[in-house]
Amino acid sequence: MEQVRIGVIGLGMGFSHAKTLAEGKIHGASLAAVCDIQASKQEMAKTALPDGVKVWGDAKAMMSSGEIDAVIIATPHYEHPKEAIFAFEQGLHVLIEKPAGVHTKQVQEMNKVAAESGKVYSIMYNQRCNPLYQKLRELIASGELGEIRRTNWIVTHWYRSQSYYDSGGWRATWAGEGGGVLINQSPHQLDLWQWTTGLMPIRMRAFCSFGKYRNIEVEDDVTAYVEYANGATGVFITTTGEAPGTNRFEVTGERGKIVIENDKLTFWRLRVSETEFNQEFKGGFGEPECWKCEIPVFGNNPQHSGIMQNFTDAILKGTPLIAPGEEGIHGLTLSNAMHLSTWTDNWVNIPFDEDLYYEHLQERIKKSTYQKTVIETGPVDMTTTFG
Repeated sequence: MEQVRIGVIGLGMGFSHAKTLAEGKIHGASLAAVCDIQASKQEMAKTALPDGVKVWGDAKAMMSSGEIDAVIIATPHYEHPKEAIFAFEQGLHVLIEKPAGVHTKQVQEMNKVAAESGKVYSIMYNQRCNPLYQKLRELIASGELGEIRRTNWIVTHWYRSQSYYDSGGWRATWAGEGGGVLINQSPHQLDLWQWTTGLMPIRMRAFCSFGKYRNIEVEDDVTAYVEYANGATGVFITTTGEAPGTNRFEVTGERGKIVIENDKLTFWRLRVSETEFNQEFKGGFGEPECWKCEIPVFGNNPQHSGIMQNFTDAILKGTPLIAPGEEGIHGLTLSNAMHLSTWTDNWVNIPFDEDLYYEHLQERIKKSTYQKTVIETGPVDMTTTFG
């Protein structure tokens, strides 16, 4: 294969991906087809995309047509595993939008089918392309920070107005979206939290507020406390109801502290480790000598294009994936655990009871009386969604 023929399902967020492919920005890939169930978006695609791009209204028909080699799935969250499984069964390579799904039970099944298919399987964790987080991961993995003792992430810059939530019938509902800020805005941070540190919590206590700032039924304000196997602890705070917001990720270890904020990576590095200083220091008051280092970070973040190019290269050249699809379950595990801890008003051990989570979710879907007037919007502008 010299050229990967890609189809895109879902022309909200997916329209941006379709345009990138149509403009020839992904080497080795071409846009062969697009699909959306809305007739208005089908007509928009026919007008905005090149004549050779086939427009479908039936995703299964497109995937089984033999006219594409790979698919990008950018539909509402519940559909990701269903459509990915069907795609794998048709022999297609798959790139799914985040999150991997709504609950880990359905993602486990998707991961199993993906592994059996032998096809390339990736997830749109485009923030893994960000040199800031790549550098943080490198510093931690190399031992520069020593053993991690604490992680704190305040990510409250995801401001969303009521009009945003009113723009789609599936948004901010248990049946349509399966969650709020944790499932829609913060999956990137939930992924980076564990990807950069190499740590997954062993237990969690979380407090989610549902419809605190907006007329929605899902969570729009979250504070979670986690504990790790090595004794480290962490806090994760997120909301869509604060302005101005903050995006500050702080990781403390034996050899100092690293902070990412305002597109800068700062390392407060101890000359000797805290453990060593504590063992040897004999004075009354004192602390290790500390150097403030502004760590140089080189390169730009190619965002979604970076993941799409990597996905294409993996198909054509066997290039290792930046964001393997099976890793999508890690961030989802964290968000599911936060929900479950709140719903049960208790600690949740990780891994948690997936059946219990599913039961609670179904209960909320069944009891939902949420009604809203939907103001449907067109293609999504992805250039302003990250901070």
